[in-house]
Amino acid sequence: MAENAEGDLNSNLLHTAYHTGDPQLDTAIGQWLRWDKNPKTKEQIENLLRNGMNKELRDRLCCRMTFGTAGLRSAMGAGFCYINDLTVIQSTQGMYKYLERCFSDFKQRGFVVGYDTRGQVTSSCSSQRLAKLTAAVLLAKDVPVYLFSRYVPTPFVPYAVQELNAVAGVMITASHNRKEDNGYKVYWETGTQITSPHDKEILKCIEECVEPWNGSWNDNLVDTSPLKRDPLQDICRRYMEDLKKICFHRELNSKTTLKFVHTSFHGVGHDYVQLAFQMFGFKPPIPVPEQKDPDPDFSTVKCPNPEEGESVLELSLRLAERENARIVLATDPDADRLAVAELQENDRWKVFTGNELAALFGWWMFDCWKKNKSRNTDVKNVYMLATTVSSKILKAIALKEGFHFEETLPGFKWIGSRIKDLLENGKEVLFAFEESIGFLCGTSVLDKDGVSAAVVVAEMASYLEAMNVTLKQQLIKVYEKYGYHISKTSYFLCYDPPTIKSIFERLRNFDSPKEYPKFCETFAILHVRDITTGYDSSQPNKKSVLPVSKNSQMITFTFQNGCVATLRTSGTEPKIKYYAEMCASPDQSDIALLEEELKKLIEALIENFLEPSKNGLTWRSV
Repeated sequence: MAENAEGDLNSNLLHTAYHTGDPQLDTAIGQWLRWDKNPKTKEQIENLLRNGMNKELRDRLCCRMTFGTAGLRSAMGAGFCYINDLTVIQSTQGMYKYLERCFSDFKQRGFVVGYDTRGQVTSSCSSQRLAKLTAAVLLAKDVPVYLFSRYVPTPFVPYAVQELNAVAGVMITASHNRKEDNGYKVYWETGTQITSPHDKEILKCIEECVEPWNGSWNDNLVDTSPLKRDPLQDICRRYMEDLKKICFHRELNSKTTLKFVHTSFHGVGHDYVQLAFQMFGFKPPIPVPEQKDPDPDFSTVKCPNPEEGESVLELSLRLAERENARIVLATDPDADRLAVAELQENDRWKVFTGNELAALFGWWMFDCWKKNKSRNTDVKNVYMLATTVSSKILKAIALKEGFHFEETLPGFKWIGSRIKDLLENGKEVLFAFEESIGFLCGTSVLDKDGVSAAVVVAEMASYLEAMNVTLKQQLIKVYEKYGYHISKTSYFLCYDPPTIKSIFERLRNFDSPKEYPKFCETFAILHVRDITTGYDSSQPNKKSVLPVSKNSQMITFTFQNGCVATLRTSGTEPKIKYYAEMCASPDQSDIALLEEELKKLIEALIENFLEPSKNGLTWRSV
């Protein structure tokens, strides 16, 4: 590695040839130092060079982020595999190239850009700055850009894409991830997250134009270009107006004695949840003061994910006790997910799981539809959706009430695109969810939405309060009518991809080649569905109705006793997850018995199918 007389690396040496003994790394170092104009991230690479940290340099510079769930997500910092100014510019150049190919009217219709409140001082990287650079790349190419002038909930971006007839949109967010992370979430003209093959094609286009174009670094364009518009006021007004479609008891809401506490988890949610409550006729919810305003360090929580339950809801639960509020609503940092807790008669808090909340939402949305439908509306035109690893409670409600229930692959990108199809075919979709506290009431947005979910829960709770019923009591009523659905989700860590592959291959060739297991210990298996290979024994042609997903492992077992269990790998972490649910019929009301049966089945599943001790898996309880 060449150095100047002072042994210093400085900008005069940008065109030095680096000699680390690795030509690929030398090229990458040269590119980074030529292209990166952010002094802090450039300095991070220069420091690593100065200290001869070749392995660290290789890790940062010799691989690129791939498009995962609808976009990119990684830690913020210097390097081609991290989120930073340069990689966001490169990604947007690739987006531009691909969208120009797909839409002849791209320069008439424009592009939407939103952002959350994340940031990292050490790399001078914030969601707002990354959003400005995203806008700058497109403005420099004469594309109209709708750039929100302040942080917004993630659902506002897909909503704006549809409302403004834009060709696509990007939200800069890492949702509920740790504070070090950020992301680049992409929405298509349909207002849904991108699915294949768009992700692969965009990635190809990114790799074809990695060198920043003239003008790509010019973030002044967001202040000077006549093509930049701020959609904040307009979109916020339209969104709040649209909320009225799922408000059914405004008068009752205005009179309720119930008090609500809301925490926005240091993220974007506060102002928007306050406005949503106003639209529904409620008094404003009581905010948790320490978590109300944006804080990229998430200083009061170990991890900014409300799904972690009581441990991370501590401040909101204590405030609710002081304020005599019975319901706590928690939106995650980008306000697309919602956790709910209710104070019980024994003075303990019940934090609902995503599956339990879905049972309440499903009952509520159908009940409101039934009471408000016009006379000639047909229940057979009505749909609810859930991902395949989520509770089957909506299926049970649908069977009894006569509407349709559909499953999709895990992830809201699949739910969103299926809802779009159904709407285009004149169907009505009332509700959709995924078990990781992602809910969608109505179809104004085609992605999960914590803002609308929060205010719908408030209305449901107020309605039930008027009848002296709690959310927990109503949940039991739902289960008594449609059958108890008791679920448990957890995961094992496995850092060895070949081990993961061999676990799933063994299940596909269990007792003999190409034969799946027929029993798990004493539990008889009725059906097997393998999303990785496209096999489904419950179908006449043995082919899965759900799309094949070769890149991830996922097998679902339906047992004779009504239990459904899925084993799958995580797309973003070294995990094997399991989801198991006991789906009982309404005449099976002995909960202790059902829970015991589920517990035994999970134990058998782990021991016989995952073999943790043999495979060196580390167990993690969620």
